[in-house]
Amino acid sequence: MSEGNVVPLSVASKMRLFVVLLGICASGSPAVAATINATVNAGTVKPLTVAMVQSLNLGTITLGPGNWTGVTISLSRAGVFSCANPNATCSGARQPATYNVQGSNGQTVRISAPNVTMVNQNDPAKTLTLVTDAPATILLTNSGQPGLNFSVGGSIAINSTTAAGTYVGTFNVTCDY
Repeated sequence: MSEGNVVPLSVASKMRLFVVLLGICASGSPAVAATINATVNAGTVKPLTVAMVQSLNLGTITLGPGNWTGVTISLSRAGVFSCANPNATCSGARQPATYNVQGSNGQTVRISAPNVTMVNQNDPAKTLTLVTDAPATILLTNSGQPGLNFSVGGSIAINSTTAAGTYVGTFNVTCDY
């Protein structure tokens, strides 16, 4: 063969050349890799438990004579009682409802205590609505026992036609993180 002559490659030779070139490309420098670290966190909290400590009691309310409306009897969650109206006389023991909640220290607990329908035990058709007074949240200051107590109070509106009898209702207090 002379220097100016080009010899055509066979198909087999072309394949061998392709494989060699492919190997050279594949064995070249690897691409530059980047690595970054991320922090992983997982928090756990104790499940909440709620227990009733004492029931709410507004005492005994004696209705005055005549026709009148709009008398509010209330007991705040702090235990402040109000029965300041000449159409009603209040007596007897009074106390807000008290609950104990236990969970994880430092956690904020949301409290839900919707209004309560109180039913007259002598005539179930007669009811009063207790508008509750509960904290929206509390902050747990310990884990587990002894937990933290919170109170729920409320108010009722009465008038001269409020039926005599004992009115009873049930709180639906819910606590969650």
